[in-house]
Amino acid sequence: MKTAVPCYYHLDVEVSPERVGQVSRILAAHLRYWDLETLVEPVRHGAEMLLRAIDEHATDKNISIEMWWNGQHLITAVGDNDRALRPDHELRACLRHIALMSDGWGCCATESGSKVIWFSQRARAGERAPLVPAAPAPSLREARRVPRDVPATAVAPAADIRDGVLEEAR
Repeated sequence: MKTAVPCYYHLDVEVSPERVGQVSRILAAHLRYWDLETLVEPVRHGAEMLLRAIDEHATDKNISIEMWWNGQHLITAVGDNDRALRPDHELRACLRHIALMSDGWGCCATESGSKVIWFSQRARAGERAPLVPAAPAPSLREARRVPRDVPATAVAPAADIRDGVLEEAR
């Protein structure tokens, strides 16, 4: 069940090829802890793409990753410190993939001249576990009468003993 309690996570890391997988596993662990299993794969995929692009193109490899869960949307933001890295040139292919896989995304500049790239995922109602219907309980309003004790001989039809049918059956 999706929790409505707001959650926040922040991670500062220096990007390297071996750190991409570690960061991906850390983000997945937090999403599972927040009971957001359905959002693990899209968030991991988007974060890995951004981290690999930053590792390949940026000169300053120090980044910050933040995740916010507000009960309906999960926002994942990756902020870098490289002023020379331009999203419209080096990160164009990465941002195209993020736009296709997320419900919303954006890029904004900070006061220091660096940038933050974010994307959001919505926890859809159809992705939750289906409800299991309960077995119907008997209603107390419908009462059936208990059959009376009737001897079996009175209930059974009379045996047909004409022409010795019973004798032949033995």
